[in-house]
Amino acid sequence: MNLTINLPDEDVVALKAKASARGVSAEQYALQILEQDLAAPDEPRPVQEQFDNLSDFLLNSPFAGANLDLERSKDLPRPVDLV
Repeated sequence: MNLTINLPDEDVVALKAKASARGVSAEQYALQILEQDLAAPDEPRPVQEQFDNLSDFLLNSPFAGANLDLERSKDLPRPVDLV
């Protein structure tokens, strides 16, 4: 069976980026995602059961491919008077 899916340009870019990060084509990645979804039970699994390892968890994060540049404040903590 052939199925055509029309995606917005920004979704195509995101799909290609995620596929590239996994070393597969966009078509192969989309097929993997569909197969996973169709094989998944109807009730959600706990996060620790959804991913085999930390790498999979991070690659499937909602922020994957967002190119976030997060920096932590290097200021020292302020003194707290506990008396």
